[in-house]
Amino acid sequence: MVQRTSRATRPAAAPPRPRAATASNLATTLGLEGERMSKVDTAWLRMDSATNLMMIVGVWILRPGITLEALTERVSERLLPYRRFVQVARQDAAGAHWIDDADFDIHRHVVRHVLTRQRGHSEQQALQARVGTLAMEPLDAQHPLWRFELVERYDGGSALVARIHHCIADGIALIGVMMSLVDGGALPPKRKARETKSGMDAAEDWVADTLIRPFGDLTARALEAAGGGAAKSFALLASPQQGLSDSLGQAVELARMGGQLASDLAALALMPDDSPTRLKGQPQGSKRVAWGQPIPLDEVKAIGKALNCSVNDVLLGCVAGAIGAYLKQQGDDPKGQEIRAMVPINLRPMEDAWKLGNRFGLIPLVLPIGMDNPIERVYTVRSRMNALKGSLQPLLTFGLLSVAGLLIKPAQDAMLSLFGRKTTAVMTNVPGPATKLKFCGATLEQTMFWVPQTGTVGLGVSILSYGGGVQFGVISDSALCPDPQQIIDAFEPEFAQLLAVTLMLPWGVE
Repeated sequence: MVQRTSRATRPAAAPPRPRAATASNLATTLGLEGERMSKVDTAWLRMDSATNLMMIVGVWILRPGITLEALTERVSERLLPYRRFVQVARQDAAGAHWIDDADFDIHRHVVRHVLTRQRGHSEQQALQARVGTLAMEPLDAQHPLWRFELVERYDGGSALVARIHHCIADGIALIGVMMSLVDGGALPPKRKARETKSGMDAAEDWVADTLIRPFGDLTARALEAAGGGAAKSFALLASPQQGLSDSLGQAVELARMGGQLASDLAALALMPDDSPTRLKGQPQGSKRVAWGQPIPLDEVKAIGKALNCSVNDVLLGCVAGAIGAYLKQQGDDPKGQEIRAMVPINLRPMEDAWKLGNRFGLIPLVLPIGMDNPIERVYTVRSRMNALKGSLQPLLTFGLLSVAGLLIKPAQDAMLSLFGRKTTAVMTNVPGPATKLKFCGATLEQTMFWVPQTGTVGLGVSILSYGGGVQFGVISDSALCPDPQQIIDAFEPEFAQLLAVTLMLPWGVE
């Protein structure tokens, strides 16, 4: 531990790289390729555009504050053993590959920032402005595609802004990585080696129990419904070593599934356009970020129990109401309108829970933003979510991303523009630990993250339960939604209205 501490605090020193780095550097010197990138990860690498960068952006609010030295030490110990965080993504004619960064410097990736506040703005507004700026600031492609920025003095503590390119991993995998960073966390092999459960072990269990299993259940039902052909096809798609011939063979397997597969594929291809709201259009590449104070999770659960709905149904119904209320504030009439949000669904089996890379599909959820009755909205969301159970659409979207990774960029852009034309928002809904975690001795008070929007999608919504509360956040293109805080501010009144109406219902009534 002493050796690691002195290394991380020396300005010019670099952390040790994995043992395989020597072989990889030799291969690069000889003109050979490094480790091949999976087709899905390659698609994400090439999906950056002038208006949307493919970065997952997260914010941690910590109290009391932490130092840059402590952060650097923790990252050196816990993050860098994941090889992707010391590797460079290199594109080539066949796709892309990973090579170790011969010039890696931890101080290029872990930095400090001092917030500047405009007159009349709060610290939170200053931080939101900074996060919005960072969301459209490209990562350095000559080095590993991630960066942590520490605001050492923020609201009586510190704020940590993390940016990680989507080609490294999806949100589910990165949650596991971030759990390695918190106090008491450890690298995956050490987790598996433990025989007794500590408090930290219990906190880590939520990753498997509330993320991997529930989201994987939807896919498991789809695979069971489709039979062995679907499972074989998914295995082919998921393998990063498969080439064009396997992809063609996989397409044949998909074609043989028939029935539900044909129906789901047609549903994806023939999705009607969204209602033409001000939230849909051509983004300009300037981002705005907003979040509010958490609402009590127990109240959300109480509403769900009273209405015989899931927590997700309740929250998504409130999101739909908040977006509708925002449009009304802008002078629009959302009555009868609906927008489509793409919701990521995990396709990662339990044994691969700690691996990096992208293993998720997308389902299109239509939100009834023009429905005034809050209970009717929740039941509509519940009905639509239930209709998606057993759907092969997550598997199909994963397959489309795999195929997209094989194509030249113009063809990839043309294929993926389908989602941009048919979608207004990307929405994530992730359950987190019930108790607050510690990081470098400080309490992690609030946590938010946003996944990237693709193509012409200009709105991202995140819902994250953590420490007994539910955190709601929005990221938007300023040309489509210049003040996302107005959507945030509409969320709590919508929730309060739903709670009040629910309390007035007679027991046993749905």
